[in-house]
Amino acid sequence: MKFLAALVAGAACLASLAQAQPAPDTIAVIRARGHLICGVTVNSVGFANPDSRGIMRGMDADICRAVAAVVLGDAEKVRFVPNTAVQRFPMLQSGELDLLVRNTTWTLGREASLGLAFAGINFYDGQGFIVKRDSGITSARQLEGATICVAPGTTTELNLTDYFRTNRMRFQPVVIEGIEEIRAAFLAGRCDAYTNDATALATFRHAQGANAERYMVLPERISREPLGPVVRKGDWKWFDLVRWTLFAMINAEELGISQANLASFAQSTNPDVQRLLGRTGDLGRALGVDNEWAMRIIRDVGNYGDIFERNIAPLGIPRGLNDIWTRGGLHYAPPIR
Repeated sequence: MKFLAALVAGAACLASLAQAQPAPDTIAVIRARGHLICGVTVNSVGFANPDSRGIMRGMDADICRAVAAVVLGDAEKVRFVPNTAVQRFPMLQSGELDLLVRNTTWTLGREASLGLAFAGINFYDGQGFIVKRDSGITSARQLEGATICVAPGTTTELNLTDYFRTNRMRFQPVVIEGIEEIRAAFLAGRCDAYTNDATALATFRHAQGANAERYMVLPERISREPLGPVVRKGDWKWFDLVRWTLFAMINAEELGISQANLASFAQSTNPDVQRLLGRTGDLGRALGVDNEWAMRIIRDVGNYGDIFERNIAPLGIPRGLNDIWTRGGLHYAPPIR
């Protein structure tokens, strides 16, 4: 607890110092450098995980690429920087990262006290538990007295404590910082359960291959976890660019414009399509980029549905809340006009 208190105090101090200094022109810094520095969680299948050639794949990685396509004109000009839950905020505050897209939950405390701003929600999740099937545990309410693996300095740790306190249950936390170390501890039997966002647990289970059936994600969701890209406060031009990158991907899916059919919309007379693709409106210049910014996102990375189908659907995870609003999901973007 002393360590966590010191960490929060240090982060708040960094935030105060950052707010006291003039905000840098992040877009100009990125262009001068020639690449975007994006913080991600590595070994998070479906979100950010290197493939057999070492290329980072996943939804979070593709959000980084979409931003690079807008600001640099090239979706591949990204340097992915791995970080832990403890490291992520100080690295963003200090300027080591331009952008954090790391399964990070949007909360009041983080936005109000750390000098950071969430630019939107790229994934709706909820915290759950995974157990070994032969344990006989089928509900989180059966975890009375259990040992539970959890990462420090996260909303996951706080939600875990709140859930057990609310239900007047006891548990023994096994606190480990690195995600791979947590997973290894669970597999080795150092804890009875492992808690994280339910999607992260599902991808972890999927990664076990032939042994996946030995593990079960319990049905309860003990929190709401809106995950999204984060930037430093103060440089609102950069904030706008990141936010509207995500909104453009959602708008494109709603309009039916995908990476596969983009060319067929070139001569569309639909005013919404014309504005999105930069044919009218001069809206890109308002963001500090050219008017074909959204077209590059769709061409080089895809719309929101494209990146979900490419990265998340193969894991057996349904769209659910992460569908667009016209199909019963929560994704809804303001109009681009």
